[in-house]
Amino acid sequence: MKKVIFGISALLSVCVSIAQPSRWQQAVKYNMNIDMDVNSNRFTGKQKLEYTNNSPDVLKRVFYHLYFNAFQPGSSMDVRSQELGKIMVNGRADWDGRVRDRIAKLKPEEIGYQKIVSLKMNGVAQPFKYHETILEVNLTKPIAPKTKVIFEMEFEAQVPLQIRRSGRDNPTTGVRYSMAQWYPKICEYDYEGWHPTPYIAREFYGVWGDFDVTIHIDKNYKLGGTGVLVNANEIGWGYDSPGTDLKPTTREKRAWHFVGTNIHDFVWAADPEYRHLSQKVPNGPTLHVLYNVKPNDKKNDSAWEKVLPAAVAALPFIESNFGKYPYPQYSFIQGGDGGMEYPMATLLIGPGLGTVFHEWMHSWYQMMLGTNESLYAWMDEGFTSYAEDLITKFYDKKSAMQGYREAFQKNPNNKNLKEIVETCPEDHAGAYFSYYSLVKSGFEEPMTTHSDHYNTNFGYSTAAYSKGEVFMEQLGYIVGAEVRNRILLEYYRQWRFKHPNANDLVRVAEELSGIQLDWYKEYWVNTTKTIDYKIDSLWEENGVSKIRLKRIGQMPMPIDLQLTFKDGTSEMYYVPLNLMFGAKPNENASQKRELMEEWKWTHPTYVVEIKRRLTDLKAAEIDPSRRMADVDRKNNLLELNW
Repeated sequence: MKKVIFGISALLSVCVSIAQPSRWQQAVKYNMNIDMDVNSNRFTGKQKLEYTNNSPDVLKRVFYHLYFNAFQPGSSMDVRSQELGKIMVNGRADWDGRVRDRIAKLKPEEIGYQKIVSLKMNGVAQPFKYHETILEVNLTKPIAPKTKVIFEMEFEAQVPLQIRRSGRDNPTTGVRYSMAQWYPKICEYDYEGWHPTPYIAREFYGVWGDFDVTIHIDKNYKLGGTGVLVNANEIGWGYDSPGTDLKPTTREKRAWHFVGTNIHDFVWAADPEYRHLSQKVPNGPTLHVLYNVKPNDKKNDSAWEKVLPAAVAALPFIESNFGKYPYPQYSFIQGGDGGMEYPMATLLIGPGLGTVFHEWMHSWYQMMLGTNESLYAWMDEGFTSYAEDLITKFYDKKSAMQGYREAFQKNPNNKNLKEIVETCPEDHAGAYFSYYSLVKSGFEEPMTTHSDHYNTNFGYSTAAYSKGEVFMEQLGYIVGAEVRNRILLEYYRQWRFKHPNANDLVRVAEELSGIQLDWYKEYWVNTTKTIDYKIDSLWEENGVSKIRLKRIGQMPMPIDLQLTFKDGTSEMYYVPLNLMFGAKPNENASQKRELMEEWKWTHPTYVVEIKRRLTDLKAAEIDPSRRMADVDRKNNLLELNW
């Protein structure tokens, strides 16, 4: 959810030498037939699920997600939200503002639920047990390794009032149905076992496969969602060709038939007042925009009309930096509770382009790479936010920092803007500022914390989005920005459709950079130790100037030390960390760089020696790029007035 260009020939030469990793994946084929009653807000469903056990394990039980059961008074989501609301963070209740105590106030006709009417495996009825949002099925016959079974299910559900991602009658937009996480979905089983994660608040994890979904709904409703509409000629409404109307029918309900391949979830949305815009990208996907028309509101139309051209303009940059988009279509659909990503589609409250880019980039870091977000939210949200910042910069033709500088000029007394301008790097400035704020707050927890088990919403969101974003920019500081860019493309190439974990990412980075990076993951991800370096002192001995650096924080790092002299020249003194067993390339060919002896992580100080008079020195600065997330930059710069 919402929040560099590299040569292809160089990538191909690297790819030849790096083997494609293998990791078994379970596989699914869903066939679902849904009948929606828009008067009662209930629907019935028949689901046929072909499940392939590609694991080496015998499966004695399976689990399904029943997400809608979270939207009932007293549910785990309800209570958790209210308990977090009792915590004060920076003078504010730590609610998830979208949930608060709204679930507790739902009436029986407003709650959500999913009920299983029957469940069979290979024609044999299976016993099952509800655990609120998880269905446990103890199989009458185990599923052997390398075999497939057929589950047949009948279920019924009630769509809750819009609360969190899913629901009806959105209070902000008026969208009738945001059908996210709406069907019984089998849980992921991977090399770590089952992942029957209750629906409390956070992200999801799913099995890749194929979806064939037919939705029967009142003929006046208009739909968008995951997959390709295979009966477009029957439906019309811009799916057969741009600008067409809904085709007339004498039936009370219309059937919308969507098919999606190699995806791990399915979302749809419906409203009688939707407007549909579409555009085919040359040699690329067809892009769709669906939004709720507001009578006599040209500003609303104008804002949504900007989404398509922005997406078309951004796609070449996205693909050259993050990998090819492989699916035939993508839909930006108004609905949901902010911005929430799903395969081949996203639900958006509004048409803000930052959110548009962010949600689309989830197609890479969640829909194709698909890390377990409960355990590695920062690898999805953080990397997506990282990409969003660069795409926005490309599209707007200015960095976020330029925007902060302009705002600071207008509001010079704003302390937050002042801190951003003075301490954060040119790119990803907002993420660095948020991370620094988290450190100061005392609410930081390691990024290894399960997403649902952070002590605060504030701690989770800042760690997942901002600290995750800083991870990637700071990786560029450690291995070099161009190398980091190659890492991103190779990570995509090797690990899409394989559910990578943090170690998998680090191994790709080590292979391409030639630098050991296990220490970086250990400190940045597994702990809350911070980076803080200072220029401690300087003196001259026998014509040799000496500058002593000191590590104050507990996290060691390599150091870029830039020295500027009175004659206008500058030199970079690069000090690798001994744990790296390597060094990054010189990132600035126009500036002289001295490669120094490595700094042992056990040693709190390090002395840099230069063969120039001390009085020649005008300034010394640790990390002038500000990419190293030093929590106190006031002691990083020493300016001399001899």
